Amino acid sequence: MEDLENKKNKKVVIGAAFLMATSAVGPGFLTQTAVFTQDLKTDFAFAILVSIIVTFIVQLNIWRIIGVSGMRGQDIANKIFPGLGHFLAFLVALGGLAFNIGNIGGAALGLNVLFGLDLRVGAVIAGLFAAVIFLSKDMGLAMDKFTKYLGIIMILVIAYVAFSTNPPVGEALRHAVIPDSFRHLNFATLTLLGGTIGGYITFAGGHRLIDAGIKGVKGLKLINESSILGGTLASVIRILLFLAILGVVYQGAILDPKNPPASAFMLGAGIIGYKIFGIVLLAASLTSIVGAAYTSVSFLKTLSKTIFRHEKYFIIGFIVVSTLIMAIIGKPVNLLILAGSLNGLILPITLAVILFASRNKKIIGDYKHSIILTILGIIVVIATAYGAFTSLHGLEALF
Repeated sequence: MEDLENKKNKKVVIGAAFLMATSAVGPGFLTQTAVFTQDLKTDFAFAILVSIIVTFIVQLNIWRIIGVSGMRGQDIANKIFPGLGHFLAFLVALGGLAFNIGNIGGAALGLNVLFGLDLRVGAVIAGLFAAVIFLSKDMGLAMDKFTKYLGIIMILVIAYVAFSTNPPVGEALRHAVIPDSFRHLNFATLTLLGGTIGGYITFAGGHRLIDAGIKGVKGLKLINESSILGGTLASVIRILLFLAILGVVYQGAILDPKNPPASAFMLGAGIIGYKIFGIVLLAASLTSIVGAAYTSVSFLKTLSKTIFRHEKYFIIGFIVVSTLIMAIIGKPVNLLILAGSLNGLILPITLAVILFASRNKKIIGDYKHSIILTILGIIVVIATAYGAFTSLHGLEALF
C-alpha cells in the first residue's frame, strides 16, 4: 500500500514539474526568444542565465511556503492582509484569460503550419481538445500525463533543431557571464522573467501538489524535488530554444518580423524545421492553455463554494470563453497588452506576500524557512518591482 502511495506521489511530483515548465513556454515566449536572440545574439545568454537563477529562487520560495502551509496563494494573501487574496485572484484570472486567448491563437497557428487549417477553425479545435482533458474522471492525472508527454516532445524536437543549426556554444557560455554590452539587456531580462515566471505560472505546479494532497512539512522533500525538476525542465527548454535560434541568426540570417520563431526554424532546418516549429508551437500553446485555465481557476475556487464544487466545469468554461474571444475577435491586442502589464505586477506582489508569510507562524507553524532563500527573494522582489513599473507603459496603448 505504501509503495502504491509512493508511486502515485512520484507521478504527481513529475506532473506538477511539467505543468510549471510547459506553462512557462507559450507562444509569447517563443516569439520573445526569437526577437531578443536576433537583436542581442550571444549576449542574450546573460538574460537566459538570469531568468534561470531567478526561476529557482522564486520557485523554491513560493512552492515551499504554499506547500508547508497547505494554502494556495490567494488564501495566504488574505491571511496577510484581508482582501489582498481576492485582489490577487482577480489579477491572476484576468491575466490568465488574456494570455489564454493568445495561447489559443498560438495553437491555431500551429495547426495552420502543420495542416493548413483556417485560424478560426484551428482555434475551436484547440479549445475543444484542451477542454476534453478536464472531462476526465481524474482530471489531475489526465493533466499530468498531457503536459508530460507534450513537454518531452517539445524538448526532443527543439534539441534536434538546436543541433542542426550548429550554434556558437562556447561564445554563448562566455557571454552568459560577461556580455559584450549590457545595453537593452535589462529590458530583455525583465520581459523574459514576466513571460516565464510571472502571473499564474509560478503557482501552477505548487497548487497542483496541494490538490494532490502533497503538503505540510512531511511533504517538503517531494515539494523540493518537484520545484527543482520544474525549474530544470523549463531551463532546458529555454537554453535549447535559444541555441536553436542563435545558430541561425549568428550566420547572418534575418528573421521574418511577421513570425520570427517560425522563420528561424525554417532557416535552420528547412521545411522539416518549419513543420517542427508547428509541433513546438502547438505543444507549447496547448500545455499553456491547460496550465493557465487550471491555475487561474485554482486562484478562485477557495473564494467561492460554487467554483470549488464545480471546479472542472469552471476550467472548461474558462477555456471556452478564451476560445470564443479568439475565434470571434481574432487578435485581441488590447487584452494582451493589459495582460503583459498585469503579469509584470503580479510576480513582485505575490513573492512579497509569500516572504511575509514565511515569517508568520500562524501560516507556516514551526517550519523554519531558509534565510538565504528569503534574502535572495527580497532581491528578486525589488528587481521585478522595478520591472513592473517599466511594463506599465503598455497600458498607454489601451487609451
